[in-house]
Amino acid sequence: MLRPVTLEDLDLISRHRDAMFREAGRADADLAAMAEPFRTWLAVRLADGGYFGFIAEQSGVPIGGIGLMAIDWPPHPAHPLQSRRGYVLNLYVEPAHRGQGVARELLQAAEAEFARRGIAFLVLHATEAGRPVYEKLGWMQTPEMAKTLALGET
Repeated sequence: MLRPVTLEDLDLISRHRDAMFREAGRADADLAAMAEPFRTWLAVRLADGGYFGFIAEQSGVPIGGIGLMAIDWPPHPAHPLQSRRGYVLNLYVEPAHRGQGVARELLQAAEAEFARRGIAFLVLHATEAGRPVYEKLGWMQTPEMAKTLALGET
């Protein structure tokens, strides 16, 4: 069963995000530095609806979740008539429940929610473990690149 995320899911989403990055091989120090700023960021967006999504439950116990955002973006060749993109983040399924279609169900609910909101172009950042799930549902790799700037250094 899926239900919408609420402010009461703050701890659960934070735990899922930490586990997701931990399983992807991120360092403990990076995760510790992210934890409180993420909780603060998330609390605001859960309260104002800027972060929405779904929690998958089995017998009332959370077994996975997905976060969604509508992000402001200029019209682009991939979406020339829209100034928003759908952003998927924090897709996580508890290890004991993987391989049972939970991630697929969460992604399909996400796509339906974005369609309901009139958002046709969706993006996400995939881990190596998650990539096959996304590809089976029609997601494609894009040429995005990233760089982290050292702020405060001259």
